[in-house]
Amino acid sequence: MPETKKINPQASLALSAQSMHGLGVLCGIAAGAWLGAAEAPTKLVTAGLSPYTISLCMVSGVFVARWTLPTLLRGTSYVIDDLRARPHLIAWAILAGALWAVANTLTVFAIRDVGLAIAFPLWNANSLIGILWGILLFRELRGAPAKNWTKVIFGSLAIVAGATMLGLSTVRSSPVGSAHARGGIAAALGASLLWGTMYVPYRKAYLSGMNPLSFVTIFTIGELGTMLVLAGSLAGGLHSVAGQIVAARHYLFWLFLGGFCWVIGDLFQQYATKYVGIGRGIPLSNTNQLWGLAWGVLVFGELAGLSRSHQIIVIAGSIVMILGALAISTAAASAEEHSSTHDALLRECNRYELDYHGSLMALGGIEDEKRAASRRRWWDYLIVAVAVGLFAWFAWGATLPPLPMNLRWGAVLCIALAILLFGSGWALWKRTRFF
Repeated sequence: MPETKKINPQASLALSAQSMHGLGVLCGIAAGAWLGAAEAPTKLVTAGLSPYTISLCMVSGVFVARWTLPTLLRGTSYVIDDLRARPHLIAWAILAGALWAVANTLTVFAIRDVGLAIAFPLWNANSLIGILWGILLFRELRGAPAKNWTKVIFGSLAIVAGATMLGLSTVRSSPVGSAHARGGIAAALGASLLWGTMYVPYRKAYLSGMNPLSFVTIFTIGELGTMLVLAGSLAGGLHSVAGQIVAARHYLFWLFLGGFCWVIGDLFQQYATKYVGIGRGIPLSNTNQLWGLAWGVLVFGELAGLSRSHQIIVIAGSIVMILGALAISTAAASAEEHSSTHDALLRECNRYELDYHGSLMALGGIEDEKRAASRRRWWDYLIVAVAVGLFAWFAWGATLPPLPMNLRWGAVLCIALAILLFGSGWALWKRTRFF
């Protein structure tokens, strides 16, 4: 275990504040990369698959991944003990999953009515919603110097502005003038509001000392349950959706793989939220549009033949997003802000009768020995084996989608993902043992 366990938790948090900030930033950057990669399977919509079918299949992959990865890393006994210690967070996790599913469905309508190029930057404004909730509910940035406020606020605005520029670079025709434009814009903004609000349960969980691996396990119940209801009611019924899934048998492997990529990105996003707050972690993970652009342009050949002016917009938007992320990454919390965060933690502990000492240690990535000693059971290996079996079954007979792809660039991006995965994962393990 980390040596910081041997000293007073208050002192260890003060000594490790800077390192935890760096770890949170690293997780936020890794989250953006993996969440951006998860967007690649949505290209199957151009191969004739329904958006509802794609979404439901990916969420099914998410469901499998959300149970498999925590089991693989810590075991179900650990997750169960964590949930028993904080049963009030089960309802919050299910609520967060439901919010995600509704927001994801709103994006379908937004893309249909105004196109992805316009809708994506609008719903990526969720980082601004996250900052607002962080300030109002969890005292984030309270006591922070003016330079930190400037870095976080203007860095987030820069990321949204860069996303907007990247979105505008893809516009070949203007759908904004269509009859459904207002509804599409409203749907995108609604998704932004719901996704920004979804991070409130995230922050409540981590102030209370819950492990992100435990939270995401319950999150997926609300996510999959809500998605089944929405798909059954909006896509012609579950029978119709099942027929589309059977017809798309050869593509299910890629959709499940996309769901796994999304979970990996979301786990890094959860750790970023835990260690640097929603005001910093969410804007960093919203650089996923930059990675999504890389997949679209380099692998799928999107934006081919654009004019020089559009190419300049792409380059400028990318630079603006990178500068925004750099600004946020350097806005390490001050001692006054840490004190304000501890006040929010104490309020959560008093409200739900939690152990303040244990929650304080958890906030700093310090785990007590009893929880660390949880052992894996035989069913843990069964869960992992079932997940591997599902992937093997879907991979059997899977075919590449009938889409033009540059496999060399795909390999380069996969190598970059692997570097971020193992680099960030090793940093998390070394510093917190995935706590």
